[in-house]
Amino acid sequence: MNLPNKITLSRIGFIPILMLFIIPIPDVIVNAGFLHFMQSQMIAFNSFIHFYGSYIAAGIFVVASSTDAVDGYIARKYKLVTNFGKFLDPIADKLLVTAALMALVQSGDVNVWVAMIIISREFIVTGFRLVAVGEGVVIAASKLGKWKTVLQDIAIVAMLLKNFPISLFTDFQFDDYAMLLAVIITIYSLYDYIKKNLHVIDSNK
Repeated sequence: MNLPNKITLSRIGFIPILMLFIIPIPDVIVNAGFLHFMQSQMIAFNSFIHFYGSYIAAGIFVVASSTDAVDGYIARKYKLVTNFGKFLDPIADKLLVTAALMALVQSGDVNVWVAMIIISREFIVTGFRLVAVGEGVVIAASKLGKWKTVLQDIAIVAMLLKNFPISLFTDFQFDDYAMLLAVIITIYSLYDYIKKNLHVIDSNK
């Protein structure tokens, strides 16, 4: 396995760590009798997460999402592009964003409709690409799709930071508006994607 693929796999490895710092340990586990010997440690960890977890998670998300640019750069520069990498890279991206959104829904910071719209877009696009591969057609990523990814990442980080440090200076809810913009771009990019690639699923074929 080459270096870019290892970096891509590390992005997936960040996911459980990211979720651990967003979602506290469930009460059913904290209060489990067979874990009584470490109950105080779990309570202390949950208290730590309550105050600092989302900020740490934001840092983890930034590092994890940054690996997307790193693995792509190395793969192209040193001609290490592989079919496994082409398969794994978009999956790692989608898993990272999906995990962050689901954790934020669980914590009550993101509306489930927002998560559903963003995740549904990825399912639909993946479906198109699977059909296209079967037809021997390659659908390249569009600039709009890349902007969608950037805006989603910014919105997720803003949500994790709970509008910090902007909240120190103003009541403007940057996190909410960033997520709203991300949803709008997500919907528009899906429309644009379907419009340009509808021929791939032509019912007459």
